[in-house]
Amino acid sequence: MIGILVAEHLPLVRRGLVASLEGETDMKVVAEVATGEEVPPAVLRHSPEVAVVDLALPGLDGLGVALRLREEAPRCGVLLLSHDPSPGQVRQAFAAHALGFMSLRSGPEQLAGGVRLVASGRRAVDSELAVAALRSADNPLTPRELDVLRLVARGAKSDEIADELFLSVGTVRNHLSRIICKTQARNRLDAVRIAGHSGWL
Repeated sequence: MIGILVAEHLPLVRRGLVASLEGETDMKVVAEVATGEEVPPAVLRHSPEVAVVDLALPGLDGLGVALRLREEAPRCGVLLLSHDPSPGQVRQAFAAHALGFMSLRSGPEQLAGGVRLVASGRRAVDSELAVAALRSADNPLTPRELDVLRLVARGAKSDEIADELFLSVGTVRNHLSRIICKTQARNRLDAVRIAGHSGWL
């Protein structure tokens, strides 16, 4: 019997996940929580083989949960779920030592199959997402360009970015021009969207 912890902040979605997994003859949900902070103590208390975790948990998100469990409960495999999966998220999930990554739109059979793979220590990821992650371009942005883009993502204007990074406004504008060119974006906000989707931010 595979013991499972489910971490999902939306009650209806959480109940759906629990009901789906409990419908499998070889699975038992031993704990369910609504926040990332609740996951590590619940895993230590109930010792599940697999933690099924929403990537977008408030506070400590799914990536943070995976990193914490790697340190505190390495025997528990992590399967992350995303409402809007992207190649960048796949790379981030595996960089955080999660064993699985699936869409919340996956069917019950796919989810159960993913849980079984993770429980056996193998990777579980939708094949189309895996291919897209492998094909997606490497990050073309320099560390300084990423610093600039992160500030843009927080809503900072050119003069505020210049003050924050001790640069001239002209240098910031040059960085933004190169960022937009490298990402083939329409403007700075589109560059933020592209970089986020690709997992560079």
